[in-house]
Amino acid sequence: MGKAIARCLLEGAVEDVSLHGAIDIWDCPELGKDMGLAAGLNEAGVEIQTDLSKIAEDADVVIDFTSHYGTTGNALRCAEWGTAMVVGTTGLNEEEVSILEDAASRVPIVWAPNMSLGINLLFSLVESAASALKGKGYDIEIIERHHRLKKDAPSGTALGLGKAAAAGYGWDLEKVRKDGRCGDEGERPDEEIGLHAVRGGDIVGDHTVLFAAEGECVEICHRATTRDTFAVGALRAASWVVGKKPGLYSMKDVLGL
Repeated sequence: MGKAIARCLLEGAVEDVSLHGAIDIWDCPELGKDMGLAAGLNEAGVEIQTDLSKIAEDADVVIDFTSHYGTTGNALRCAEWGTAMVVGTTGLNEEEVSILEDAASRVPIVWAPNMSLGINLLFSLVESAASALKGKGYDIEIIERHHRLKKDAPSGTALGLGKAAAAGYGWDLEKVRKDGRCGDEGERPDEEIGLHAVRGGDIVGDHTVLFAAEGECVEICHRATTRDTFAVGALRAASWVVGKKPGLYSMKDVLGL
């Protein structure tokens, strides 16, 4: 994602956003060199840094697609500097979400499990569909597919879709979610949302929400074919969040959905 965001910036994908600097969070010179070459940063004269403070204090906004422990530390430092953030990291636990919320009380932060316009439209469509089908005997199952290197499961997007479906049904997702199935578990209860993760190859991201009833199924799907769609969404969020009041915002706020 870092390479995709940097490349889209250099290609002018979003007109009013420019690249001030890039961070190699792993403090690995060779990785930083490779990233610079792949994203075209070297030719553009942008140096890869290993210290966020060297660029973030002079930047309007930091885009963070790192890891759960990297994001929380970066958020606290950005809050100290007064720098806005866009966060695309998933897999945060309750304590880490609390840290992000604390930072958002001091600076504006856009945090979303998925930055694409299509997925955020999907969130709204799923909630509307669930609201229309509530009480009519439709079971909800969510299947997500990602590349073999993805570490967290289910994906943050799948959880977001689960929350949207649960909201439409008037349920609490944490009380009804079922992460996969194995063995003789008996019949499926009525109040359940199944979440299933597939990992393989180089799949960028496929998500399907299935509403299944006696006699018919309704499927709502989204398929990403390039990471550029997430990169452009993150850049739109970066343009939008600068100058906003402190708070934790979503892509729905950015896109006006």
